[in-house]
Parts: sequence; structure tokens; C-alpha cells
Amino acid sequence: MEVDLSRFTTGGFERGAGTLKELCWLVVSRVLFQWCPVCLSPLKRTVLRWFGSSVGCGVVIKPEVKITFPWKLTLGDHVWLGEECWLLNLAPITLASHVCISQRAFLCTGNHDYKSPTFDLITKPIRVEEGAWVGAGAFVGPGVTVGSHAVLAAGSVAVKDLEPYGIYQGNPAVRVKLRGLRTED
Repeated sequence: MEVDLSRFTTGGFERGAGTLKELCWLVVSRVLFQWCPVCLSPLKRTVLRWFGSSVGCGVVIKPEVKITFPWKLTLGDHVWLGEECWLLNLAPITLASHVCISQRAFLCTGNHDYKSPTFDLITKPIRVEEGAWVGAGAFVGPGVTVGSHAVLAAGSVAVKDLEPYGIYQGNPAVRVKLRGLRTED
């Protein structure tokens, strides 16, 4: 058997919205989310809610953030989305409160079945738990949970769950130490 991409289908994949809503989102996201400064985060939060996101208070959205389907996005309170980060949420992405997604980080909920001759689409949700940090240029793959207060170092690749308070780096990411948080004076 050989790979035959001409037979590819998305199977039971649900985009979650109609064509008109998706088209409207593409236009709005290009204007508001690609070019507008961080001072317009309150407007961006409102627009995300209009398109079906659950968005907490104090969310900061830097310029050039890319969100594929806002209706499959949940953001807790005081989430930071850095410049050029991409949330490819073919399946739900949930970012709990006080999560930082740094510049050019890529959260990807979709992949393909490399054993399938038709390269079937596979989607799995991503969850980033409270206080976690995904560093600049890092990759979080389908089905991964980034545990509470875990850190994925810049440029690292998470393809398996990250334990709470672990600091992970590399490709694939491995835990290198535990994150110790200082107490405030």
C-alpha cells in the first residue's frame, strides 16, 4: 500500500461554525489580531467573546496572534498571548488563569495518521494549566496537558504531558528540574 493524498478526507472533523462565521472571523482576525497594538487587548477580548470564546478578565493579546477557531478557545484570567503565537485549535485549547504563551509559540491540536494511506486527520485538545509558561518558539502537540506551573523552555517540543512544576527543555522535551517559586515579601 502507498500513500494516496488524493483520497484524503477530514473524516468526522467538525469545524464548529458555519462558512459565513468562519469567513467573518478570518477578516476580523487579520485586521484586529494581526496589526493592532496590545493596548487594544480589551477590544480583542470582546471580539473573541462575540465569536464564541470563553475569555477571562485581564487577558493580554499582543499583535500578530493567530487563533484558528475562537469558538474552540477558553482563556482564563490574566492569560498572556505573545507576539506571533499561533493557537491552531482544530480541537479545543484551554488556557487556565495566569498562563503565559510566549512569542512564536505554536499550540497545535491537529496531526495526521502516518500509518494511514489516506493520511487521516487526527485532532486532540490541548490544556495548559494554571501558572504554566510556554516559552518563545516552543511547540505543544495534540493531546498534551501542560501541568500547573510547568515551564516549557524556548524552542522546546512537548509531545507528551508535562508534570506540574516541571521545567522542560529539548526536542522532545524532558524535565530538567523543578520550578521553585519565591514567596513574596
